[in-house]
Amino acid sequence: MSDFQKYVQRYLDQIPSENWIGELKISGDKTVEIYAALTEGQSLFAYADGKWTLKELLLHISDTERIFQYRILAFARGDKAQLPGFDEEEYAAASFANNRSLESLLEEYKLVRKSSQILIETLEPGVLNNTGIANGNQLAVETIGKLIVGHNYHHLSIIKERYLPGVK
Repeated sequence: MSDFQKYVQRYLDQIPSENWIGELKISGDKTVEIYAALTEGQSLFAYADGKWTLKELLLHISDTERIFQYRILAFARGDKAQLPGFDEEEYAAASFANNRSLESLLEEYKLVRKSSQILIETLEPGVLNNTGIANGNQLAVETIGKLIVGHNYHHLSIIKERYLPGVK
């Protein structure tokens, strides 16, 4: 198994059921539930020096999902252009998430997730097998959709294990 396949598999392994499209909604609801219970001050918590705050983490999930949405759209429509990768640390550093209200970040997340749901649910089943190249690696539309879900669950686990115990 290549390093890239291991990277993908670690996210796919986070999805708790075979119904990944259903899990798209469930993971979104769980994320909203956690963030809606936070205060503005709590959302600025980072569990260690150099780690993202909860606000930065939420925007990272939204940013990543937007990038994955574009990849899904491009490959589903048959675009053969190779799509670039992205550096999540650079994106986070340039996000200014901590300057925004938690409410605005949560609203953005909800809209991004709703957009993903509509995009994925309205695809013709046959295009789920379409592939394209992103960040130098071949990916199928369905795999990218599953990555949205698995990536979200991955961060939900981190939030529960590392962030929430330290939030006061």
